[in-house]
Amino acid sequence: MNLPNKLTVSRLILTGVFVACFYIPWSQSMTAALLIFSAASITDYLDGKIARSRNLVTNFGKLFDPLADKVLIAAAFILLVERTEMKAWIAISILAREFFVTGIRLIAANQGSVLAAESLGKHKMIWQIVTVLYFLLRAASAEVLFSPLRPLLAPSVTHDWIGYCLVGFTTILTLVSGFSYFWKNKHLFNDA
Repeated sequence: MNLPNKLTVSRLILTGVFVACFYIPWSQSMTAALLIFSAASITDYLDGKIARSRNLVTNFGKLFDPLADKVLIAAAFILLVERTEMKAWIAISILAREFFVTGIRLIAANQGSVLAAESLGKHKMIWQIVTVLYFLLRAASAEVLFSPLRPLLAPSVTHDWIGYCLVGFTTILTLVSGFSYFWKNKHLFNDA
């Protein structure tokens, strides 16, 4: 297994650790969750960059890199619904798009083709990560390591609007990228 694929697998493992941080009764659990999520997000950037620069693109990577992204993001949004003021419909919209795109990839695989991620999907992933980081940082600011940021991130009308804007933009971008992915691969449904 090459380095980019190892990074992809490590993202799946880090996702499990990230989820565990939400349930371990520890006063610094949100700080740990923030740091683990950040590390997992960095592996997403590194695996693609290394794979392309060293010509290590594989079918495993084309399939599992976006799958690892989806598992990480799904876990993050579900946990944020549970632990923050994020609404469930946001997580449902994001998960629906991810299942939809995975379905398209499965149809392509059944037809002997592996679909790589597209650039709009990569931008969507960046904004999803930024949104999750914002809410995790707000939660972690109640703990020791990030407490100096508490005055800047304490719940207020301003920060609620920042959260609303991030969530709104991210959700719209997520849905648009899902539709774009379908449109570019509609030939897979010629037998419908």
